[in-house]
Amino acid sequence: MPKRIAITQSNYIPWKGFFDSINMVDEFVLYDDMQYTRRDWRNRNLIKSAEGTQWLTIPVDVKGKYFQKINETKISDENWGKQHWQTLKHVYGKLPGFAIYKDTFEALYHQDYSLLSEVNYAFINAICKILNISTNIRWSSEFDLPEGKTERLVYICKELGGTEYYSGPAAKNYMDESLFTQDGIAVHYYDYSGYPEYEQRFPPFAHGVSILDLLFSVGTDFSKYLKLKKV
Repeated sequence: MPKRIAITQSNYIPWKGFFDSINMVDEFVLYDDMQYTRRDWRNRNLIKSAEGTQWLTIPVDVKGKYFQKINETKISDENWGKQHWQTLKHVYGKLPGFAIYKDTFEALYHQDYSLLSEVNYAFINAICKILNISTNIRWSSEFDLPEGKTERLVYICKELGGTEYYSGPAAKNYMDESLFTQDGIAVHYYDYSGYPEYEQRFPPFAHGVSILDLLFSVGTDFSKYLKLKKV
């Protein structure tokens, strides 16, 4: 039987494609002992408000040019969660799904976190439960990784007994597929096209927003707007 692996950095309240990518594999590895990058998806994501797409950003400490890992990145404002929750209530509070998931997310936003990775994992794990995704989620820090971008990915796949590796299409620009082939690991790229639109409170429709937009907009009918199938 094939064993499918995906490896990616954690995101804050990710978009729907992130969760389809988790569901399509057998082991999903959060690659959080890699370098934290500014103005990326690690500590922020988009929602859809009356003003258009709007960022929700977790304030973090960044030490200049110092090599700072994602899982070392500390939150710099303890009130961020309450502020984000107030924004979400204002934007989505009248939508049908908000009442369904309110208790789950309100509890998450009122917990005490010190590290960005803790926040991302807590939300990813909670959303997977809502979506009935049972994929095992691991951390890259569990592995003694070698040097080299592609070499690290191949190593994790081998350690987990992976025979197939799934990646976002942007990885084609930097990943050496031949290193996977040498170890008998097939490489596949996710296809994020073809998602149907749902009724967003504030048109025009935007696909690339947090999955919270989908959950709050359609409630328990989320499966109509996701792929949620093993490939």
